[in-house]
Amino acid sequence: MDQKTGIGERLKEERERLGFSQPAFAALTEASKSSQASWEKETAYPNAKALDVWARVGVDVAYVVTGKPSASGETLTADERELLALFRAAPLSVKAAAIGALQGGSVGAKGQVMKNTGSGSVQIGHIGGDYSPEPKPGRKRAK
Repeated sequence: MDQKTGIGERLKEERERLGFSQPAFAALTEASKSSQASWEKETAYPNAKALDVWARVGVDVAYVVTGKPSASGETLTADERELLALFRAAPLSVKAAAIGALQGGSVGAKGQVMKNTGSGSVQIGHIGGDYSPEPKPGRKRAK
């Protein structure tokens, strides 16, 4: 994130990064759109309760207040926080499958096969090593 000169500019940047309109962002704190506009113009400033609410939806409050990103270096979006919570709660086998799916779906992934099985689901194939989706010569597949 580029360091902005004022709290209002940084608050607007965070709001837009998270995809909120002014009315929706203000509503999170039970404030009005005009209050949000005032905060972004720096004719008024949000209170600690508003900052706490926004932190829960992914706002980097340290960045908004000081201009320096939080210690983590980046703030997670709501979907990233949900993914992380689900990942942490999952058994090891599910974590391994999730990592394989993400690696297979990333741009430039090598040695992995992903195919649509026809009903909207995705089948994750081989991870790593040499793999050919075609049968090897001399071997027939059972029907």
